Amino acid sequence: MPRREADAEGEGGGHDNAGSMRWLLTYADMITLLMAFFIMMYSMSVLNIQKFREVAFSIRSGFGGPIDGGGAGMLAFPQANDNIAPSINDLVESSGLGALPGAAKQIEAYIKEQGLGEIVRMRVEKRGLVVSLVTDQVLFDIGRAELRPRAKQILSKVGAIVRNMPNEIAVEGHTCDLPIRTPQFPSNWELSASRATTVVRFLIDHAGIAPRRVSASGYADSRPLAPNDSEAHRMSNRRVDIVILSNGMRDIPQRLRDEPRVGNI
Repeated sequence: MPRREADAEGEGGGHDNAGSMRWLLTYADMITLLMAFFIMMYSMSVLNIQKFREVAFSIRSGFGGPIDGGGAGMLAFPQANDNIAPSINDLVESSGLGALPGAAKQIEAYIKEQGLGEIVRMRVEKRGLVVSLVTDQVLFDIGRAELRPRAKQILSKVGAIVRNMPNEIAVEGHTCDLPIRTPQFPSNWELSASRATTVVRFLIDHAGIAPRRVSASGYADSRPLAPNDSEAHRMSNRRVDIVILSNGMRDIPQRLRDEPRVGNI
């Protein structure tokens, strides 16, 4: 009996020791997961941004989501040192936008030739190719809606490129959140709409674009590309967008309501 009791006690003690060591397995699993997590974080820190944009574009296209400049990692409004993304033509070609790749290449070549990367930029959206022109001292004087001489040169070139295309064109005026109150422009709504109309009239009268192909809209500060928290961001938001619509996208107001474009630089 003493031996049996001793054997039973010994077996019980061995079982307790095994149970007390189980925490090591949990600890080892936790360390392995932490290692995998930090490896993943490191790999993201050295991410190839251009490759990420291409992958994100493909994923959104596959799921039918908006392909615009509104999301992080997408073709957001480029930084000054980013200018036109080298693969923008590839993105245009892969988005099913018809004849737009040729126009994108010509506009890109003109931007580089004239050194306009700071003031004329392009991005791809689901509805078409967007050519953004900042307004400050380029298109218009502050608080005005009369085209400057340099603006006429740029618009003439863009108009010549898109003149013979079948695509419709939407011209959109945008401002920052700084208020304006003048006899001519009681608010930014009137200013943005007047600027868009001025660009449309120039494209019709001087670039030879058929009136039936163009429309003008003013959005004031309701569709910023960046938060209005600095003068650099406000300057980016004060712009006129020339949207060369992809074929078949004629219901412009409805499309704009369905696809919000607020995003980050």
